[in-house]
Amino acid sequence: MLEVINIHKTYQDQPLLKGVSFSIADGEIICLLGASGSGKSTILRIIAGLEKAEQGDVRWAGRSLGNVPVHQRNFGLMFQDYVLFPHLDVFENVAFGLRMQKCDRKMISLRVAEVLEQANLRGFEKRQISELSGGEQQRVALARALAPHPALLMLDEPLGALDRALREKLIDELRGVLRRSHIPAIYVTHDQEEAFTIADKIILIHDGLVAQSGSAPQVFAQPANEWVASFLGLGNVITGIVIPGGVRSSYGDIHWETGLKLGQSVTLLLRPQASLVASGGTINGLVADIIFRGHEFRIEFKNGLHFLLSGGVNNGLPLPQPGQEISLKVHQAELL
Repeated sequence: MLEVINIHKTYQDQPLLKGVSFSIADGEIICLLGASGSGKSTILRIIAGLEKAEQGDVRWAGRSLGNVPVHQRNFGLMFQDYVLFPHLDVFENVAFGLRMQKCDRKMISLRVAEVLEQANLRGFEKRQISELSGGEQQRVALARALAPHPALLMLDEPLGALDRALREKLIDELRGVLRRSHIPAIYVTHDQEEAFTIADKIILIHDGLVAQSGSAPQVFAQPANEWVASFLGLGNVITGIVIPGGVRSSYGDIHWETGLKLGQSVTLLLRPQASLVASGGTINGLVADIIFRGHEFRIEFKNGLHFLLSGGVNNGLPLPQPGQEISLKVHQAELL
């Protein structure tokens, strides 16, 4: 449906996008994920027609959108601050785009009722924006974006202004609304958990390029490079040299049979999930801190590495304490 082809863009005389390309299929939800300032929102603005790319093209169903004005693209865009009209009630906010399309009164009433139902806002029609919570305002903004039947919906950090507890509650609702709408969507965030929860496909943006794209399980299982693994917090990324029985690194000797040539330089991803063992584990270290995280404990070593222990029994061994030297068997050690 949508093709973004080799997009280049500079910002303050510095290259921001250096050839970004991706596509989105009918009904697919993709997530642009990257650090703040990586150009994610700029990509959305170029797709919407609010900014011009210096090189490259955006195509819809094979047709270039380069000369198509914003109002003729029929793309919906939802911003982080929602941009709701405070002088209008919920019904009129949601109906705004339909009135701009000059729809008749009956069609407007039916469509507003439909999208308010989708957004779990039935009965809110006459409520004033000032009377709504942050989560309710977010859903009104989403209903307004959906009401005109956009060909594509773009959401720019839609949950960024909400506290974490409310974000976690709303993310599942938001995915459900997008699924029921069957509208292809591009979701921008810097939050990995949001991206993994909502997206069919994740596109990681780094240094002006697509660092990796794929489903959440694919990206989690096979990060393309060191930056992807570090950014997603998939574990400890360690460089070292292959020695007999393991890898020698600045963190000490890691006991793991690599099957690689002695003396070869390697980069290891040590997944955070680990088991406490009496001795001879994958890695040994001095505990700096231990943090309870609900179902697990985060073990932080003095050398900067961190691992997760299940809240249950750890091979019959007592939970380690700060200052204690321990041995861990790390699960799913992988070469990058």
